[in-house]
Amino acid sequence: MNINDKFPEVDIYSDWWSVPNPGKWWYWVILHYKWVKKEFSQWYKLTTNNRMELTWAITWLEKLKTKSKVNIYTDSQYTINWIEKWWAKKWKENNWYRTKNKKAVNYDLWEKLLELVSKHEVKFHWVKWHNGHSENERCDELATQAMNRKDLIDDINYIPSKDEIEKSTKDFLKTNNVVELNKNVKITKKWDLCRKCHTPVEQKQPKNAKKEKKWDYYYLYYLSCPWCKTIYMVEEAKVYL
Repeated sequence: MNINDKFPEVDIYSDWWSVPNPGKWWYWVILHYKWVKKEFSQWYKLTTNNRMELTWAITWLEKLKTKSKVNIYTDSQYTINWIEKWWAKKWKENNWYRTKNKKAVNYDLWEKLLELVSKHEVKFHWVKWHNGHSENERCDELATQAMNRKDLIDDINYIPSKDEIEKSTKDFLKTNNVVELNKNVKITKKWDLCRKCHTPVEQKQPKNAKKEKKWDYYYLYYLSCPWCKTIYMVEEAKVYL
């Protein structure tokens, strides 16, 4: 009897969507173990396709309570190549530097994934995109249905670069047939579009609403762009002393 036969065998399938990339991301995962089938999903305000691919794999591997034989099916070769060709492991041995002065991208997630992969017997399988694979098609369907949700969470370790901000803005304008951002539009409420990058703004509460002695007013809340971090102080939120 093969010693690996004593471990439970689990199949994991996934898919994800973005608007745009970088931008909002959704992923959906299906897990099979014997006759048990579980589905799990998550929605992020701002992240990238590669971070989502690593995140969903981490999410399900963390849910496994005992050492298992795990088959992961994905239509992307990003994770497969970096794990099976040992590139990620080499980065870790070099303190996550790809070159002398440049850190590996997404090393926070690679570190978690390598740790989890070492606890199980994981095999990655590449599935051709939209090639009729039933579980991957199901993930695609569920991820698409989730695109308009509002209860998105933060990818707290993702900090977009200047190039990523510019690319995302251009992609948004092109997709939505917007010729030019109107810099004169007044931002007054939650979900208005940021004047710099056209991302829906969020309402935030000040950490300390203590009034400054030199001012005769204070703000109950402000609006903030989750993408480019622009802050908008709202006249309607101003309270006079």
